[in-house]
Amino acid sequence: MSMIQLTKVQKVFGRRAAIKDLTLHVAPGEIFGLLGHNGAGKSTAIGIMLGQVWPTRGEVLLCGQDINKRRLQALQQVGAIFETPMFYDYLSGWRNLEILSHYSAPTSRQRIGEVIEWVGLTGREKSKVKTYSHGMRARLALAQALLPQPRLLILDEPGDGLDPEGIHEMRQTIRRLHAELGLTILLSSHLLTEVEQLCTRICVLNQGRLVFEGTVAGVKQNQDWVRLRAGDFPAAVKALQAAGLVAAESNGQEIPLAPGASTHQVVRALVGQGIDVYEITPRQSTLEDFYLELIRADGEKESS
Repeated sequence: MSMIQLTKVQKVFGRRAAIKDLTLHVAPGEIFGLLGHNGAGKSTAIGIMLGQVWPTRGEVLLCGQDINKRRLQALQQVGAIFETPMFYDYLSGWRNLEILSHYSAPTSRQRIGEVIEWVGLTGREKSKVKTYSHGMRARLALAQALLPQPRLLILDEPGDGLDPEGIHEMRQTIRRLHAELGLTILLSSHLLTEVEQLCTRICVLNQGRLVFEGTVAGVKQNQDWVRLRAGDFPAAVKALQAAGLVAAESNGQEIPLAPGASTHQVVRALVGQGIDVYEITPRQSTLEDFYLELIRADGEKESS
């Protein structure tokens, strides 16, 4: 059973389709990344998953329950940080959690203490929220999401506005929740390095459409550029093009290998032409490289 299953979901606002035939699934135990630029449809998709936005058509299942037909049952095992969390600044963190827990179900003092410890607020739970740093507010929001003992955690930009130390702490907390509590986590973030470090699979939305779904490891393997330092770089590129080992023009420092070509073939071809080779290194591809190229290529396809 998928923890999240969207099937041909569409959402139209007036004449604009914010989500277009979106189908995706998140398996139990995954940390799944939802990516896209501002306006790509991420927030609309999450709003639909949480029953806050009604889809124009399509089926949405959370933990096996239809969110549109059995909203209460579907959300019973779901915790979420969505949009900007709001707290009572003049009350303590503990009192905020007590009040917010009653919106879903009364929560024991023991459980509140547990989640405070989980997110690292022990010792500050009795302080007023107005004295909290941005990072502490983010941890309080995560504590609220954990109150109902969820199986599925949906996090929309949990690192938004945090400094590097806060981002690191949030990353470590998410990893610990996943490893020790066995949570399934959907993570929407514009911090691509965080997604790359945390997620096993990702999907990318562009203008409301799903343009990619796959593993982060697979994304990295899609890159086939190598860095080349040679005695005569232009001559090296020309020789490799003649040998059919280069797929396209170089960028002055790197060369894109043709399908099936390998680095040892490149070295052998250049040495055979009398061109000195000082270094040849596979490019360390990143999720950011892949994402930017994907969005650029999709934009060109749409405009053609």
